[in-house]
Amino acid sequence: MADECLFCRIVRGEIPATLVAENASCIAFRDLGPKAPTHVLVIPRKHVESLNTLDDPALVAEMTALAQQVAKAEGIDGPGYRLVINTNAHGGQTVFHLHLHVLGGRQMKWPPG
Repeated sequence: MADECLFCRIVRGEIPATLVAENASCIAFRDLGPKAPTHVLVIPRKHVESLNTLDDPALVAEMTALAQQVAKAEGIDGPGYRLVINTNAHGGQTVFHLHLHVLGGRQMKWPPG
């Protein structure tokens, strides 16, 4: 439910977050438990539970465009970075509000986990 959703509460300003970028439909903020030197989350302002419930695929394009902007601003666009969308429990999603991880600042490993 959007009223109780952690990320919706961040969008509404009820919970503080370190904002690094935003556009009309999305915000980007630093992850509190970073898995890389740069770990930023890009989320839509409107509540979308997961990629499975997304009804407007253009929103992912807007999220990706903001992630690209973040990567450039963070200086990880040259050496490289990883974008991750976890979907549902087996995919590793723990907050059920669609979000994109921007990870960089170190060599990424494969397979991821």
